[in-house]
Amino acid sequence: MIKLTNIKTFALAGLIVIGLFAQSKNVHAAGLETLTVAGGCFWCVEADFEKVKGVQGAISGFAGGTVENPTYKQVTGGGTGHYEAVQITFDSGVVSANALLDLFFRSIDPTDAGGQFCDRGNSYRTAVFATGAQESAAQKAKADAQAALGQKIVTPILGASQFWPAEAYHQDYYKSSKLVITRFGPKKQASAYKAYRDACGRDARVKQLWGSQAPFAG
Repeated sequence: MIKLTNIKTFALAGLIVIGLFAQSKNVHAAGLETLTVAGGCFWCVEADFEKVKGVQGAISGFAGGTVENPTYKQVTGGGTGHYEAVQITFDSGVVSANALLDLFFRSIDPTDAGGQFCDRGNSYRTAVFATGAQESAAQKAKADAQAALGQKIVTPILGASQFWPAEAYHQDYYKSSKLVITRFGPKKQASAYKAYRDACGRDARVKQLWGSQAPFAG
């Protein structure tokens, strides 16, 4: 009888452990959120945020426009209203939306309403697409960034928008080994990306604005 009781006790304990493990997995899964931001060239924003602990991945794409499933050529050609945007998936148990938004404002030039760095035009403007708690967090991050910078920030906080992923060749461009033709001849995409980022002056301008607060500028 004692042995049977012990077996039941062990079995019950095992079921409790399994239940807690399953509950933990569900809570972890439920902690995944997305945040959509526009910060100029989406390759650069994707590259920056995929370095952040707690970020599960980032997708380059388009948001804020009126055309369904637009192509890169359509967006950069103008008339669709889209921004180059990045949808960031993150574990809110590791990194919060507030923290990501603080990083975002310090990784761009939020004083520039006409584009970002060497990329000019509507598709390269900055924005945060958010509603509810994320919108409140974005407004606070914007106010905090403006106070820290001491300059007017023009990056708008817009409502939620349909996000359309860009073509496959834009994804993970910054680390791809595929060959592309550049004005300097054939280069791996990762090398072409670095050359573009340096020539565009992104990191230099961000460091000029934010100094030691710039989280990604090398």
